[in-house]
Amino acid sequence: MLRIGIDLGGTKIELVALDDDGKEVFRKRIPTPREYVATVDALVALVTEVEESLQQTATIGIGIPGVISPFTCLVKNANSTWINGHPLDVDLGARLNRKVKIANDANCFAVSEAVDGAAAGKSVVFGAIIGTGCGAGIAIKGQVHDGGNGIGGEWGHNPLPWMKADEFNTTTCFCGNRDCIETFISGTGFVRDFRAAGGVADSGIEIAQMMQAGDPLATQAFDRFIDRLARSLAHVINMMDPDVIVLGGGVSNIDAIYTELPKVLPLYVVGRECHTPVVKNCYGASSGVRGAAWLWGR
Repeated sequence: MLRIGIDLGGTKIELVALDDDGKEVFRKRIPTPREYVATVDALVALVTEVEESLQQTATIGIGIPGVISPFTCLVKNANSTWINGHPLDVDLGARLNRKVKIANDANCFAVSEAVDGAAAGKSVVFGAIIGTGCGAGIAIKGQVHDGGNGIGGEWGHNPLPWMKADEFNTTTCFCGNRDCIETFISGTGFVRDFRAAGGVADSGIEIAQMMQAGDPLATQAFDRFIDRLARSLAHVINMMDPDVIVLGGGVSNIDAIYTELPKVLPLYVVGRECHTPVVKNCYGASSGVRGAAWLWGR
């Protein structure tokens, strides 16, 4: 079976085709048209190109930076705003003469790592993408868990747990609320915190490098980051106790996270015991598009 996965982002559309063993047999990236009909046309053209090239008809899965509302059946919450309010799966399905599956891009990340990535063989997988923003997805037995409202995994837009006095009411999130997890533990939040303490850096990776070189401000900022990440993930463990947590996004490339976080997690998990593995993703920036291909199962 040929599986096509598409990552529909705000600036680029990326397509991969996988064979039945998960081997990549086709890849292409194009700029995203910033208009709905043109975006649909571009997706149809990409699918047609790969199927004609490989002489096969494929299943199609798409990851989007939003969700399909289970109530209106229209796209909502997408930062690619021109697709909001449209039945993207229905319109594409009509053009391609088959059913198209669409899921949030963070859920696609979780599926990718659950099927044949860092969490392969695990039943319940929580995938957290920590980059410019902060999102998450849930995969159960290799399949997306959307939830009844279509927002399963919207972890980053809950308030930071066990907030301290100097954290409360200090950040504003684009979602309209204050003190969201995203505003503290995203790469953007990590840098904001470091700069507020008098440091100078442009990325979380840079702060980590400064910490490794012995910079005291960077070390203090990293300690705060780890404590906040531990609180945020302990909240997840206390609620759903996943078999494994997989980290993605640029911040996931900070190796010290994987040695320091396990020391702090038990402080916040009920019972003060926690052996939940927290691991780095296997497929990096390609995980989401691979997960879209795996939306049809293996």
